[in-house]
Parts: sequence; C-alpha cells; structure tokens
Amino acid sequence: MQFRDLKAQYEALKSDIDAAMTQVASDCNFISGKQVSDLETELAEYVGVKHCITCGNGTDALTMMMMAWNIKEGDAVFVPDFTFFASGEVVSFEGATPVFYDVCQDTFNADAESLEKAIKAVIEEGKLTPRAIIAVDLFGQPVDYVTLEALAKKYDLLLLEDGAQGFGGMIGERRACSFGDAATTSFFPAKPLGCYGDGGAIFTNDDEVAEYLKSIRVHGKGSFKYDNVRIGWNSRLDTIQAAILQVKLKAFKEYELDAVNKVADQYTELLKDIVKTPMVPSDMYSSWAQYTLQLDSEEERDALQAYLKDQGIPTMIYYPKPMHKQLAFEGVKEYVEYPVTEKLCKTVLSLPMHPYMKAQDFEEIVCAVQKFFESKRI
Repeated sequence: MQFRDLKAQYEALKSDIDAAMTQVASDCNFISGKQVSDLETELAEYVGVKHCITCGNGTDALTMMMMAWNIKEGDAVFVPDFTFFASGEVVSFEGATPVFYDVCQDTFNADAESLEKAIKAVIEEGKLTPRAIIAVDLFGQPVDYVTLEALAKKYDLLLLEDGAQGFGGMIGERRACSFGDAATTSFFPAKPLGCYGDGGAIFTNDDEVAEYLKSIRVHGKGSFKYDNVRIGWNSRLDTIQAAILQVKLKAFKEYELDAVNKVADQYTELLKDIVKTPMVPSDMYSSWAQYTLQLDSEEERDALQAYLKDQGIPTMIYYPKPMHKQLAFEGVKEYVEYPVTEKLCKTVLSLPMHPYMKAQDFEEIVCAVQKFFESKRI
C-alpha cells in the first residue's frame, strides 16, 4: 500500500506520459521548450489569472515573489505557525523577519484573529515594517481569503497565497492560486498536481511583476539571454517536467479531483463518529493534498500510527513541530501565542489519500482505524 500511489497514476497515464517524454527527447529542447510556455498558458487559464510563470520548485516560487516585492531586512512578513518550513524560510532568506501567527483548529488554516493581533503587535513595537502576509492553503483547502484580503487591505499589506498544497481547490467559483496579490504552487511529486522531479509556478495579474519574474528566473535577463539587466538566478522548469505536467493536468481536471473528493467523503462518513475528521466549509472545495485526522492526545496519535504501521498501512505526521520552535528560527520574536498549532503538532495524523485508491486498500484502512478505537473501548 502506498501513501500517495504515484505508480498507479503512472500506469493509468503511461501511454500519454511515455509519448510526451519521448517527444521531448526527440525534439532535444530540454530547456525552455514549447511545452513550458504551453503549460504556462494552460495553468493560467485553469486558475483564471493573466500570467503563470513556471520555475524550478515551489520554494523558488515563494522566494521570487519576495524578490519581486523587494522584501528586505527590517521588514515583517506574517507566516502561519503550522506549515512546511519553506513558507518561513524564504522570508529569512531575503533578510526579513518572519512573524508567526496561529491557525484555526477546524481547517488548519490562518486564524485571522491571531494574524491581526500579530500585525498590531508589530506596529505598536515599531521596530519592523509590516510588508506582507503569506497564507498557506494547507492540506488542499484554500484559506478564507475574503477575510484575509480585507485584513491585508486594512493594514496596507501585500498578500501571497502559498498554494503548494491547495492547487485545484476552490472558494465558490474561484480557484486556488487566484487569490491575494500573487500566488505560488509546487509540483513536487506528492502534491495534488506533481511532476517527476521538482517544479513550481507563480500566478499573477500584474504585468510588471510577471516580466520581472521571467527576467530573474534566467539570471536577470533583459531583451535576450545574454543581456543581463539585474541580478537573478537560474530557476527554470525543465521541458520534460512541463510535458509530464500537461498530461497530468488533463487527468487532474477530468477525474482526479472528483476521485479524491469521493475518497475523502467516504473516509469522513465512516470515521466521523469515532475520530475528528477534516472540515471543509460549505463554500469551499478541497484538492485533498492530505486527509488529516485529529486525535485526542499525542499518546493516542502515536498509538494509532504504530497500530496502522503494524497493519502495513502508511501514515504521515504533518507537522510534528511548530515553526516558532524550529532551531533555525531560534531568536525570532514571538508576538502572539500558538495554542492551536502546538496542539495540532501533537495530535494530527494523515491517512493514505490519492485518486487511485483501490477499494480493498480503502476498506483495509477504515477497518483498521475502526478496530483501533473499538479495542480502546474494551
């Protein structure tokens, strides 16, 4: 059994993926081939924005937006405490200060009250300049951007949607990666839409930002490759990855999103009475990067994980340590408290989740979880 079965996906798409990779090998345009620009057009149309700029990975995508906004030393960028390290790492990489805020227990996403409290505390202290908010669409579900966009406007802050896990999600009729002032995503293999290596993308409606991003991803190029008008770096999506993503995007739109939502609905229906299952607000649609349970304690979480491991069922803990407790952020001031994040880190457990889930595997997982809780009642 696989946690996210990429082998099953490959078998389902094998003929198209093989043909796409063979075409790239035949063309020998391994860097900046036609497939890259075609993919960017397809992604922009799917998300509903003017520009998609692909790059080497999701972390580079975040960093490039920090560069585009001239985030620098003395600036404060507000980052959720419950997220993957890269969301805060990119802030420090630019010399700015990450200011962490707490999340909501039901959705795992930004707690607007905690965020506003952190913003006010930074303003009152007067040592840092508040510049931007990073909001993370955790586990496939978009953040409440209606609330966060209003908050960003109130304090004159830029808002960046980190859609690394949320690509494919929706709020009403708007797709993830279309919110805020810009958005980023990751094509890491295990993401809802993943390639066969690393890759990322940035989404924006700002023409000037788009041109800047296209420049810095190729060593700050100007009108042509050897005309360098600014300091940039090398972060391009390989043609072969773009070709693979074109095939996967088609399947993603046609049936994969529906499939993972059906798996999630079945999980919830069968487990909701014995354990806390994920909650998706009625106006939202999740791409289910993860299906994450919340247990009553760290001891119960660890016991369930060990029990499932004995049954041959893989699980993951996303995330075992809050951002503010990472050694790399030692010395970074804490402007608010993080009770929800600290609890989640001790109680969350993610079950296998992907669009190619076999009925037998699904039944095995559900039965094992049910038996674990039945044994506790005896």
